[in-house]
Order: sequence, then structure tokens, then C-alpha cells
Amino acid sequence: MSTLRQRTGLFTVLFILLASFFTQTAQAQQADGFAKKSDIFYLDMPLEKASEYQQSQNRLDVIYPTQTKGFATIVWFHGGGLTGGKRHMPKVNPKHQFATVAVSYRLIPKGTYDNCLEDAAAAVAWTFKHIAELGGDPNRIFVSGHSAGGYLAAMVGLDKKWLAKHEIDANQLAGIVPFSGQMTTHFRVRKERGFNDNHPVLDAYAPLWHIRKDASPFLVITGDRDMEFPGRTEENLLMNKMMQVVGHPNCTMYELQGYGHLMTAGGYPILERWVNKQLKAMEESKKQ
Repeated sequence: MSTLRQRTGLFTVLFILLASFFTQTAQAQQADGFAKKSDIFYLDMPLEKASEYQQSQNRLDVIYPTQTKGFATIVWFHGGGLTGGKRHMPKVNPKHQFATVAVSYRLIPKGTYDNCLEDAAAAVAWTFKHIAELGGDPNRIFVSGHSAGGYLAAMVGLDKKWLAKHEIDANQLAGIVPFSGQMTTHFRVRKERGFNDNHPVLDAYAPLWHIRKDASPFLVITGDRDMEFPGRTEENLLMNKMMQVVGHPNCTMYELQGYGHLMTAGGYPILERWVNKQLKAMEESKKQ
């Protein structure tokens, strides 16, 4: 009986400590000055007119600062080869007062690769339309993502037709930042056409197809070429070089030594510094 009472007392103490911890954590998060809106249906249509799959998949979450006005926003697309993965927030330091938008999109085989791109553009369009309601600046929207998400960010930012469907000029984006994204035609698109993984293809479904000197500021980040997916770093090196060749004035690449394809931990600080650099340049241009 004594042992039972001791255990009961211990459990009670642990419960109180845990409750206190979670309360303090919630208070700390609230004190950070950020709010979150979750599971927003972002397609520009009535929910009841969307398919069951669209109703479940075309959703996004937003975390945004509540004590800063005119903040920048990073729209983030998850990876997963266009066939898997789940939306998640990029790990951006809150001190920068950026909003982050995490996007889910239709996946192959329930959707097509066109659906993936259509959804990415629709999520960006939602951000342009609604971020000011939360206090953000629609002129400070950056698109980013890892792997397949990096591919989507690059395609939506470079092939202007996707955002044009929403009456948005892709050049309105403040920046494009693919993390380890495919710059040739995505391997899943190639597979759908009967090519194997080692058969590089360049066509309208390749970010490299859409290089142009007037594109938004462009930053590519990859892992170590000896640790990345075969050819992935080299694709990005080519993208960076060809953007320079056509005269793009603001294209940069980082190859993160010691990181493989899962290089986001090393990429986030680079993303933060680069976004702040673009924001500073935008402010300086206004003064001229």
C-alpha cells in the first residue's frame, strides 16, 4: 500500500510538472508574437465543387507574426517525388519575423504532374490574395521547397504560364529558392513517359527550359555532389550557370559540403540571410 501511494504521488508530481511545462511552452509560443491558421482550402472555387481528393489535399497552413506589419512570406512546398510527402513548415528562425506557408498538393497517381504544378500555383496565388489580410506584404512573397518541392517552386517561378492562370506575373515574386530541386524534367514526369531514372530530359517541364534574364532573384541550394542524388548538384550548377549566361543579375548557388540530399538543416540559415538581403535591396531601391 505504501509503495502504491508513493507511485501515485510520483505520477501526480510528474503530471503537474508536465502540465506546467506545456502551459509555459504555450505561453512562450504566444509571447513570440506568432499566430497560426491551419487547414485552409486554397483553391479559388467553392469547396463543394471540388473533388473529394481536392477537398482533402488542397490545404495549407500559415504561421505569421502578429506584431509586425508588412512582413515577408515564404511559401514552402514539401518533397516526396511528387508521389508522397506531407506539408510541413520550414524551420525558419522566428527572429526574422517571416510568415511561412506550408502547402499540400495533389500527388501522383491520384493526380497528374500538371495537377502538382496547378496546385502549387494556386497556393501561391492564395498567398498573393490573402497575405495582406494577415498583415503581410504581397510584394515580399518568396517561393521555396525541398526536392520535389524545390522543383515546383522553380517551375512556378520560371514558367510564367502557371501563375498567369491566376492573373499573376511570376516576376512579382520576391525570390525563388529551390532546395535540391530537379532542374531538368522531373524524374517522375520522365517515368510517366517511359524513360528510366538515368535518362535526362529537357523540355517544358524542366526549370532549365524556362531560364530568362528577367526572372525574380534566384537562389539554388544543394547537397554535396558526392552525396546528393546522382546528377542533382550538377543540374543546379548548370541552372546557375545558364541563368548567368542569359544575363540574370541575381542568381546564386550554394553546394553544402558534407550534406546529402537531406540538406535542409544547412539550407535554412542560407535562406534566411538571402531573403533578408533581397528585402534590404528592395528597401534601398525604393529610396532611389
